Amino acid sequence: MSRKKKEIILEGVRIESVAAEGNAIARVDGTVLFVPFAVPGDIVDVRVTKKKKNYMEGVILRMVSPSPDRLEPFCSHFGVCGGCKWQPLPYQMQLEAKQQQVYDQLVRIGHLDIPEIQPIIPSEKTVYYRNKLEFTFSRRRWIETSEDPENIPPEDRCGLGFHVGRFFDKVLDIRHCWLQRDPSNAIRLFIKAYALRNGLEFFDIREHTGFLRNMFIRTAENGDVMLIMCFACEDRPAIEALLDSVSAEFPQIVSLYYVINGKANDSISDLECILYKGQEAIYEEMDGLRFKIGPKSFYQTNAGQAYRLYCTAREFAGLSGNEVVYDLYTGTGTIAQFVSGMASKVIGIEYVPEAIEDAKANAEANGITNCEFYAGDMKDMLTAGFIAEHGKPDVIILDPPRAGIHPDVAKVILDTAPSKIVYVSCNPASQARDLAILCQKYRITAVCPVDMFPHTHHVENVAALELA
Repeated sequence: MSRKKKEIILEGVRIESVAAEGNAIARVDGTVLFVPFAVPGDIVDVRVTKKKKNYMEGVILRMVSPSPDRLEPFCSHFGVCGGCKWQPLPYQMQLEAKQQQVYDQLVRIGHLDIPEIQPIIPSEKTVYYRNKLEFTFSRRRWIETSEDPENIPPEDRCGLGFHVGRFFDKVLDIRHCWLQRDPSNAIRLFIKAYALRNGLEFFDIREHTGFLRNMFIRTAENGDVMLIMCFACEDRPAIEALLDSVSAEFPQIVSLYYVINGKANDSISDLECILYKGQEAIYEEMDGLRFKIGPKSFYQTNAGQAYRLYCTAREFAGLSGNEVVYDLYTGTGTIAQFVSGMASKVIGIEYVPEAIEDAKANAEANGITNCEFYAGDMKDMLTAGFIAEHGKPDVIILDPPRAGIHPDVAKVILDTAPSKIVYVSCNPASQARDLAILCQKYRITAVCPVDMFPHTHHVENVAALELA
């Protein structure tokens, strides 16, 4: 017979500061307590959800006295949806917390020797700043605490929105999302209403049954929209009827794709995206350059901040016009082309073949002749032989995924010893690990965080290195 653990309630806890991963910190009898959705200065009663020797985790049970800095969340889904956890936190406090996060990862935890960190570059837009969102269909949506599960009609049990927290099979039905501008919300709501009206089956994530699986909406700064609909199986009449209806309702959709995905996961990177109607891509412009964005292309999701991020990277590279530059993890070649006017030659390497095809098309369309692009796994591509064939880099710019760079890649960079490295990262923790390896031969000369994702704890960081 199992014993139920006694619930621990901590009363009158004062929140002291902001922590990593969207949490806030308090101290209770010398023990650190992590609490999500809290603001420094809040006094709260907390229910402990995890108790370890050196720390505790908990959730707010009751707000005793809100902080004078606390803001009213603007989104009706706050606290249930997994995103935008920092809505109650004033934007200036968010920026300060992100600046501190970079310092903590690089200096306090990483023990790196760095110059004074430059002030974080804020985002001009704090809402409707994303140009890409993915929404998931679910036959059994997340039931909110204000609802009575026994009295929800079948048609209201379906949802189209975001996964909830750590639950892979729980989807919160989204009424309005503040991350992507119109017509994103209208398109999502129209498709949900059409599906219910026409009896289209929403996907059952646990059973892997159903028809409507997920959808991607991309929006360009000029107002053009790309919609990618993902279906679990082929039903040509149903697919065509839905796509024709949404296309007729939203003339902003200039690129309309669909995908048939019968796999166990939602990734479409290995699947064919079928162009149903319109043009094959949408386009973004930056610094006089035009970039083609296809259904599988990587492009920074905050376009305005991407410009500031790339300006920082270009400034840190300190190019004179004579350098050979390697742009590792180049995506659609945005950084490569952004710096090409100040370099002799730029070599871009990226894992996704479709992104490399876009990069080549972008360079040709922009009249850039000194960029070369290659597709392949970075640790397999970046070898001594590749460098001997294409030229030793004077500068390496790298913008890897959150996991950072492979040890083999770090070794090749160290062996190649370019005079400068510019490391762009969306994860200061993995960046700090990689910088510690590179600092065997290099010294860090500049660090500048960039806020790409307001109301979240995520932060981009740019670091410059020179040979010691």
